[in-house]
Amino acid sequence: MKEVVFITGAASGMGKTTARHLAKKGYRVYGSTRNRNQLDSDTENINMLYMDVTDSDSVKEAVEHIIEREGKIDVLVNNAGYGLVSTVEDATDKEIFDQFNVNVFGLLRTTREVLPHMRREKRGVIINISSFLGKMGLPLLTHYNASKYAVEAIVDSLRFETMPFNIRVHSIQSGLFRTNFVKKGLVVNDKTVSEDSPYKEIVSHFVPIVANAINEGPEPLPIAEAVENIIENEDAEIFVPVGAEAETFIPMRKELDDKTFEKRVKEIFGI
Repeated sequence: MKEVVFITGAASGMGKTTARHLAKKGYRVYGSTRNRNQLDSDTENINMLYMDVTDSDSVKEAVEHIIEREGKIDVLVNNAGYGLVSTVEDATDKEIFDQFNVNVFGLLRTTREVLPHMRREKRGVIINISSFLGKMGLPLLTHYNASKYAVEAIVDSLRFETMPFNIRVHSIQSGLFRTNFVKKGLVVNDKTVSEDSPYKEIVSHFVPIVANAINEGPEPLPIAEAVENIIENEDAEIFVPVGAEAETFIPMRKELDDKTFEKRVKEIFGI
């Protein structure tokens, strides 16, 4: 019998693609969404649950539901997240907190709830959907960058804690894929994109670059395939870059010194 997989943020984008892919492969897939209107799955092998990663009680209830039905959770895919588009100068306290509350604290809440069950079974796989922007910076995405840097750090440290219990922890450093991330996965600070913003020039130049790269990018199936490979391969890499941007910039970041890398990024994006 295939493993039980729990995927957060599974109602759309990379999470939905991954859920469908694994279900077709025979995994017992549970997906979460905080939109109750998305609980009906169009694939009979995907069990959709309501869960808000910012609410500890909600996370606990979702995990307990899976344990009651399946007795275990073999794989956790922390996928839920979004991006804040804002300058550091403009972002409000709420915007800053919300960004970390979903992308970092939500990931930690869900992982915290699942770990005792994996530890009891003395096995498990935790896969965090991160980003190439967890290894480099870009303008207007400082808060999102910082949240993904934090996700990378969590993987680095958590692996040591879980090794004695045969629980593997990995990161998929995603590039830009064609999802509804621009429409539903971005929150934009009004001051940053206002006509009288002192950052107007960089906003008008950079935002279309990112939006077009997502809207015109490839389908996110490689993310799902990378998740499957990590589950199946005990010797899988710790950090797995997937997608053109990840496969370009992450090796470049390792090869170049800081100033040279920054220069190349400026050249590539016309900054």
